Amino acid sequence: MSWLPIIALAALVFALAVYLLKLPRALWMLFGSALLFGLAGYAMHGNPGQPGAPADPVVDETAQTGEMMVVARREFYPEGRLPSRFVVTADAFTRRGQHEQAANFLRNAVAENPADSEAWLALGNALVEHADGQLTAAALYAYSQAEAVAPDNPAPTYFLGLAFLRGGEPGRTLELWRELLQSAPEQAEWRAPLAARLDRLEAILAAGPVGGAVQSPD
Repeated sequence: MSWLPIIALAALVFALAVYLLKLPRALWMLFGSALLFGLAGYAMHGNPGQPGAPADPVVDETAQTGEMMVVARREFYPEGRLPSRFVVTADAFTRRGQHEQAANFLRNAVAENPADSEAWLALGNALVEHADGQLTAAALYAYSQAEAVAPDNPAPTYFLGLAFLRGGEPGRTLELWRELLQSAPEQAEWRAPLAARLDRLEAILAAGPVGGAVQSPD
């Protein structure tokens, strides 16, 4: 009997995704498969009748990276304005390090609303993460679309610079971030954090030659 609430919860989540979040029919199988995969994993390793017990925490670096990317992106958008339902769902996959699945949802987001700057930006980030930090042509296109839709938002330029940094081209990062800082309004909330990251990056590069990929100065 202890399995019934778990199965009922999975069915409820699927129903909410379909009817409340308006999940496209083409993605029903993918979403249902994800739920079944989770239940299968729990069936193999879990025990719903077993009392809970504290365990040592396990640090998931992939999940931490995904969480930081989502949080960093949201800093450039009004706190009270929520992203589209596709972006919200994609963020859940990003937090688990499932960047290919996140990109699939984000492609639906920009297909439904090509003027969604945050969806384009999130798509660029997901494609870079899926390519292990490399700036692909598809990611570059997504960043350019994000900038074209919202030219006053600094986020596309910032994350493009971050992608160059991760790809081992810190010089291009410096160029982009310096230009961004010079054009930033004096009262912009993101001006001070960007200046601090730029100073840190310049200090890292001044310390000596850098070979290969460079870590984010955050």
